[in-house]
Amino acid sequence: MNDLKKRVDDSANFYKETILNFDYQLAKFNFASLKPFFRGKTALELGPASGYMTKSLVDEFETLHLVEGSDSLLKEIPEYSNVTKYHSLFEDFETSQKYDSIIMSHVLEHIENPALVLKKICNWLADDGVFLVSVPNAKSIHRMVAVQMGLLKSEYELNERDHELGHFRVYDMDILKTQMKDAGFKIQESGGIFLKPLSNLQIENNWTPEMIEGFYKVGKYFQEYCAEIFVVCSK
Repeated sequence: MNDLKKRVDDSANFYKETILNFDYQLAKFNFASLKPFFRGKTALELGPASGYMTKSLVDEFETLHLVEGSDSLLKEIPEYSNVTKYHSLFEDFETSQKYDSIIMSHVLEHIENPALVLKKICNWLADDGVFLVSVPNAKSIHRMVAVQMGLLKSEYELNERDHELGHFRVYDMDILKTQMKDAGFKIQESGGIFLKPLSNLQIENNWTPEMIEGFYKVGKYFQEYCAEIFVVCSK
């Protein structure tokens, strides 16, 4: 477990040093895509990092709990009146609380044993609650182009940035849905977020806000090939 904690801290440091403005824009698109499915008054955000989505979630729920493995990232999140922070690996976290909404955005790919963690999460969800999960998509256009360019052997191969961020794997929709079902969840909805033909840095350096907004909107028609995918789950 000490090796896992070190991995979390290392990836947190890389995350803080390399985050782009466009990364924050993607986080906003992620929140906008998940928001219609929020349920109830009590929520749990798993892996909030430095709180880029937390600042929006605080206005959506009366009670919001955060569980983050990196203490340095957790300290960057402001002290909101309705937020309780827990510095813990998911594998170690225990609670008797049942949450109406559980949000896990760009986290599942960082977990070494997702089957173990997902089964724990299922116990934390209220009987009529909703579990929202979003992950980077192996079948994103930019990854498939990278394969054709010889930069990746397959769209499922981890690239240098994946390794530096502490990713264990990259998902497609079938893999994501299978893991959810194996853990005891039922899939209610699924979707894609942002049609991305280029890298984040290329988009940041060359695209206008209008172009970014346009590719976000058109991504809804090409969900299988979006940069990110999400599922809406129940028990």
